[in-house]
Amino acid sequence: MTTLEEVRTQIADIDYDIIDLIHKRVDLAEKVLEAKQKDVIKINDSSQNHVVLDRAVSAATENNLDTGYVKEIFEILIKMSISRQHELSGDGNLP
Repeated sequence: MTTLEEVRTQIADIDYDIIDLIHKRVDLAEKVLEAKQKDVIKINDSSQNHVVLDRAVSAATENNLDTGYVKEIFEILIKMSISRQHELSGDGNLP
């Protein structure tokens, strides 16, 4: 039988993994920004945002997760990426 503390330790490990993945995702904002600048694409690319959200919702559905919550999480991730791209371009946190 697994104890509550063991389960909490497993959750903490997963939380650290999630943070690490978020860090990696945000770090890719620099490469994304470079490609957008080269192709003259605005930082906030709403069509790509929809692609990301649709992909997340589909994955959530496949994994029997609440699609509303998953969509909210990915909206935050998109905002983090956009914010980072603005910072890297010298715009600060401008929308």
